[in-house]
Amino acid sequence: MKPILSATLSVSGLTLTDDEKYMLEQSNPIGVTIFKRNIASFEQVSALTRSIKEVIGRDDVIIAVDQEGGKTSRFDPPLVNAFLPQYSIGMLPPFERMEATSLHAHLNSDILIRAGVNLNYAPCLDVRYPVTDGVLRNRCFSTDKKIVSECGRVLIETYKSRGIIPCMKHLPGHGRVVADPHLDLPVVTDSLEDMRIDWYPFQSNAHVCPMGMTAHILLPEIDEKWPITQSKIGIDRLIRGEIGFDGFLISDGIEMHALKGSLRENTLQALDAGCDAVCFCKGTSEGMAEVIGACRPLSDKSLERLARCTAILQQSGRSPVNAAERYTAIQERALISRDDYDAVEVLNMMNDLDKIKENKRKVQEYALSCLGQTSNSNG
Repeated sequence: MKPILSATLSVSGLTLTDDEKYMLEQSNPIGVTIFKRNIASFEQVSALTRSIKEVIGRDDVIIAVDQEGGKTSRFDPPLVNAFLPQYSIGMLPPFERMEATSLHAHLNSDILIRAGVNLNYAPCLDVRYPVTDGVLRNRCFSTDKKIVSECGRVLIETYKSRGIIPCMKHLPGHGRVVADPHLDLPVVTDSLEDMRIDWYPFQSNAHVCPMGMTAHILLPEIDEKWPITQSKIGIDRLIRGEIGFDGFLISDGIEMHALKGSLRENTLQALDAGCDAVCFCKGTSEGMAEVIGACRPLSDKSLERLARCTAILQQSGRSPVNAAERYTAIQERALISRDDYDAVEVLNMMNDLDKIKENKRKVQEYALSCLGQTSNSNG
C-alpha cells in the first residue's frame, strides 16, 4: 500500500488539470482542501470531489473546506443561504445559543455532504478581545472563554454525528493578535498566565475533537525564533503538553506570509516541529510540487491519529425537521438585535437575507403557477 503523504493539497480550478491528476495520484496526500475558486455549482463541485477521490484512490481521502459561517465561508449565496458568523451565535441568549449552534452545524453538514466534502476546518475556538484583528473578530464565538468552549463542543459533536470531521483552530489561541497572519507574523507578548484564558476552549475540547490546526503566531516566552506552527517547543510544551491535545495536528496555510521561508523550508520546519501534516492552500502546480517534494510519509503515530479522524466518516446522522426555517428565524432575530457588528458585516448579512427571502418568494410563485394559482405572499 502506498504511503500517505503528510499534506492536504489544493487545486487551481473547477476541474483537475492533467498535472494535478498526476501529482495527486503519485503523491497520495491525505486529501485536498477546496476553496471558492473550486466551486461554481453543486453539480460541478460534486464532480470535482469525486474525481479527486478517484485519482488518489483511497476510501478515506479527505476533502476539506473552511465553512465556519459569516465571511469565512466557501459556499456562499446565491448557491446556498447565508450563515451567521460565529460571533453572532455566541451573542445570542443562552436558550437560543445552543440550538443555533447545533442547527448551524447540521445545515452546514447538509451542504458539505451534498458537495462531497468530509472535513470542515471548524470550529474556530479563539477568544475575542478588543484588539483582535479584523480577519478574526467575527469568527470568534465570544469574549467569554466558557461560551467559546461550549459552542465549540456543540459544533464538534454535531459535525461528528453527521460524518464530518471537525478541526478546531487556531491552537494554542489566536485572539490576541493585532496582525493578519496571511500578511505578516503576529507576535503575542502577553504572559503565559494570561494566555491560559485562550487555551481553555482547546483544553476543554482536546479529547473530543480529533483534529486541530496550528496558529502562525510567535510567543517569545515559549520560543523567540519560531512561530508555533514551526516550534517544537511550542507544540510539545503547549499543544501536546499543557493543552493536552493528542489528535491530528495540521498547520494553517503553509504559504501564508507569517512564515518567512520558502514553501519547502516552511514545510520541513513545521513537520520537524511536530505537525502531523501541512496544509497547502495556494493551488498552483509549482507550489504543490514544492510541498510534495518537502513532505514525508505519515508516521505510525500520525496514521493512528488520522484513523481516529476518518472513523468519523462512518457516521450518518440527519438534520432536525424544519432546521432551515428555525435557523433563519434565529438569524433574523440575531441581526435585528446587533449593535456591535462591523457595519460592512451588517450590510452583507442583511443583503444575504434579502436574497434568501427573494429566492423563497420565487420558489413559492413557481410552485403555485404549476398549480394554476397566484400568490399574494410577500415571503
